[in-house]
Amino acid sequence: MPTPVKSVLPVVLLGCGGVGRYLLRHIVSCRPLHANQGVSIRVVGVADSSSLLVAEDVHSSGLDDALLTNLCAAKSAGSPLSSLLGQGKYQLFQNPEARSKVIDAATTLGRTTGLVLVDCSATYDTVSLMKDAVDHGCCIVLANKKPLTGAYVMLLISSFSKSTYLINKCIFLLLQEDFQKLVSNFRRIRFESTVGAGLPVIASVTRIIASGDPVSRIVGSLSGTLGYVMSELEDGKRFSEVVKTAKSLGYTEPDPRDDLGGMDVARKALILARLLGQQISIDNINVESLYPSELGPDKLSSKDFLESGLGHLDKGMEERVKAASSRGNVLRYVCEIESTGCQVGLKELPKDSALGRLRGSDNVVEIYSRCYESSPLVIQGAGAGNDTTAAGVLADIMDLQDLFQKTA
Repeated sequence: MPTPVKSVLPVVLLGCGGVGRYLLRHIVSCRPLHANQGVSIRVVGVADSSSLLVAEDVHSSGLDDALLTNLCAAKSAGSPLSSLLGQGKYQLFQNPEARSKVIDAATTLGRTTGLVLVDCSATYDTVSLMKDAVDHGCCIVLANKKPLTGAYVMLLISSFSKSTYLINKCIFLLLQEDFQKLVSNFRRIRFESTVGAGLPVIASVTRIIASGDPVSRIVGSLSGTLGYVMSELEDGKRFSEVVKTAKSLGYTEPDPRDDLGGMDVARKALILARLLGQQISIDNINVESLYPSELGPDKLSSKDFLESGLGHLDKGMEERVKAASSRGNVLRYVCEIESTGCQVGLKELPKDSALGRLRGSDNVVEIYSRCYESSPLVIQGAGAGNDTTAAGVLADIMDLQDLFQKTA
């Protein structure tokens, strides 16, 4: 006998890039698993940077799986959502009307069946949209780090329940004239995939704090690209050689300086620091770039950097690697979050430590607290990749299912 459906989760997805497409594929492929759990994820809308595809009746139906599969193929090929015209029962809206239609869906569903707004984009532009959705009672799941790391976010206020592992309040204060509150109830927001892709970093930190055990320090290698680069240098390879190999393997951004500059790690560190209650912005984090300003994007093209600029960094990096090795240490690119502040950059670490043993593109995070003072809680695993990140997003969506239970 089929398991009765206990929870229906309507979803609107913002962003059809690599993570967004993998998320849609995961939702489709997991239908049998979720059906056995009595859960149905109904994708009622998908938006890219210019348009929105939305089901004709968001109350009773979603975009069918065949359409979602074709949508993923079309976006992978670089085609617009409009290329799907005639392939199903849906409506297509272009910006700026598309944004108002997302709000319409939030208004319609937020206070009735509920709605999960999923941000897999890579822009700050979704912040006000999410604020409006929250005002209408919607839930939010984020893979996009930028809404949580904006220059004007001043404080992440968290109050923890003594009897549960849930954070009761999570309030982000941004520009007063833009919005005062993004989220008033942590139960309705999930952002695990903003740090460490699918690794349970956010959940682990919040569980420790919720237990009354104050977190004193977090040290983490949060870039699969830089983790790979630094571990390969131990074998005596040249920095330029390793970076080019990482690019050929698809580990880096199209311009490797986007990784080597350390800003992606800094954003993840900022999210963790704010989770611990630190009132800081990205400008308060000391970030060490692995290339000097004279080799920056405003001075050299990506091609010139790879062909002529990168080699100039070999000698200096080789000297630092050898110096660390002479002291029995290795170099790792890490974030360090303590009560005194937050910094991101190269650090010498013992070879036999969890971070020192790191090889390849894994992420490793060490969490120190009163209970984990001498032996930190260590989280390690794949911390990058569209597939892994999308799996983390799907897990976050499923974690909201009890808020969407059908009433008898």
